[in-house]
Amino acid sequence: MKKKLQWAAGIFSCLWLSVLPKPCVQAASVEEKMSEIREMFSSPHSEEEYYRTDRLLVTATGSLVPVFKAPSVASVITSDDIEAMGATTLDEVLETVPGLHVGASGTGLLSSIYSIRGIHTSINPQVLLLFNGVPFQMPNNGARLLTFRMPVADISRIEVVRGPGSAVHGADAFAGTINIITKDGFEIDGTRAGIRAGSFDSLDSWVQHGGQYQGWDVAASVEYGRSHGDDDRVVDSDLQSALDSITGTNASLAPGPLDTRYEQIDAHLSMAKDNWTFTYWFHGQDDCGAGAGISNALAPNNEIDSEQFLMDIKYRTETLVKGFDITARLNHIYQHADAFYQVLPAGSIAAIGTDGNIGIPPIAGLVLFSDGSYGNPQLSDSTTAFNLEAFYENIPSHRIRMAGGMSFQDDHVEQYKNNGPGVLDGTTRTLLPPPAINFQGPELTDVTGTKWAYLPDNNRTLWNVSLQDEWSIVPKWDLVAGIRYDHYSDFGSTVNPRVALIWETRYDLTTKVMYGTAFRPPNFTEQAARNNPSVLGNPSLDPETIQFWEIAFDYQPTADLRAVLSAFSYELEDLIEYVPSGPTEKTARNFKDQDGQGFELELSWEVVDSLTVRGNYA
Repeated sequence: MKKKLQWAAGIFSCLWLSVLPKPCVQAASVEEKMSEIREMFSSPHSEEEYYRTDRLLVTATGSLVPVFKAPSVASVITSDDIEAMGATTLDEVLETVPGLHVGASGTGLLSSIYSIRGIHTSINPQVLLLFNGVPFQMPNNGARLLTFRMPVADISRIEVVRGPGSAVHGADAFAGTINIITKDGFEIDGTRAGIRAGSFDSLDSWVQHGGQYQGWDVAASVEYGRSHGDDDRVVDSDLQSALDSITGTNASLAPGPLDTRYEQIDAHLSMAKDNWTFTYWFHGQDDCGAGAGISNALAPNNEIDSEQFLMDIKYRTETLVKGFDITARLNHIYQHADAFYQVLPAGSIAAIGTDGNIGIPPIAGLVLFSDGSYGNPQLSDSTTAFNLEAFYENIPSHRIRMAGGMSFQDDHVEQYKNNGPGVLDGTTRTLLPPPAINFQGPELTDVTGTKWAYLPDNNRTLWNVSLQDEWSIVPKWDLVAGIRYDHYSDFGSTVNPRVALIWETRYDLTTKVMYGTAFRPPNFTEQAARNNPSVLGNPSLDPETIQFWEIAFDYQPTADLRAVLSAFSYELEDLIEYVPSGPTEKTARNFKDQDGQGFELELSWEVVDSLTVRGNYA
């Protein structure tokens, strides 16, 4: 121990002497400094109590920094944490994050919303989800697949940043950012497998392999999950119940259970050697249930199939340009959803407008859907992106990040249906005025590529540039300032700044003061959905904007005990939501502004190596 203290004293004496102003070095002898250091390390306190060893975070700035020095309030959840808490899905992990609430979507489908500090809508595009740093939101809805459910066996860690991140990640990092980082070959180190069974005939299994082969670090995993659903989650009344009371029918299946069945497979492959990293990820769902239904009407014939592919190639070099750490990244994401929706159950009667839509006045007549009202939309999304990032540290006390990139988004729709425009036309009086009833059979009409499809094909080009400086003003005081410019070919431009002052108040306490803005443009569906019995678009939408202020205190008196207290305030304008515009339809509107204030307190205490106590209040 004595040799350790002498070694540490020598290191710290060099650091101490190197940062002191010259007059101070001349006034105090080296022996006096050595004496002070020996006294510090001979105290009853341990080394870890003076020098923190927090988890590292990359999502907040683009580079690895300790959580307590990051210009944000963030949580890092490791694979060990996930295993200890017994979580089986991403949703279950996120429920433990302060200020983040995992709830059910207002769409009626089996999708989750991640409400960070009270900011969310029914589709939840306000939270940016990253996979190893790559966004994989759908251009169609600006969010995840509607039935997205991610297993956790292959996750190395999850980084959650609360608050706007547009200065680094762009316009979609609005309320917060979630970065899922997968295991590499070193972490898996061999072959692992597992299986789990539970209620509702649920089954989860996985196999992983990781190792080094001819200089390549290789990691591969496959995870499979299924469930027949929970029949005890019962809906007492639904949309069809209301229609029955108007039309005198008895078509509603309520009270009845939500359709919560699912079957899915996830596969991941990563290969890294020297400067290169290649990543492939696949997420597929087959024959998933639709919860309460696309229009909140229970029906037996809903089925959702979907698949996502992500391919990412990254090249990093520190020798190409002197003084620069450069990363170039090319990735492509393809997503396809094939949903067979039963909008209304068999035997339902619905009022049809002159445009053919259900319930949109002026009413042209009543239609009996003897076998039910059906739609089969098929959506294909793709995003191709190229990004270049460079860090420069040759200016004393500064770490400068420069970044820029382009992405191309494309959206293609096919649709088959037995209702709505292109199938039912009230203007030609094929529908008789009420109370006459017309019959509509189960045959589906192909409206792909016509004006009757629920969404036209869309595409957009985005490009961005950003600059960030991590400046150590004086010892213990850091200033992080950044700004990013984004341009959308179909919507215009946005500039988002952020600034954070970080003060290491004492060896065990860090104080942060932060400010930032963010921007979220309307997605393709919010702008252009049409001829749809559930949601309609609005080309006159304004973008969502937010300003955010926060102060945080990160206190770690020992290596085993940590407390974080943060207080925040934000002003949000033009939040976009689908609001009712007919019996079944909802139309996208800038429906409200929202101001929010709050605080979060989180505590973590590692009692012993095998027992950690955590709690939070928001």
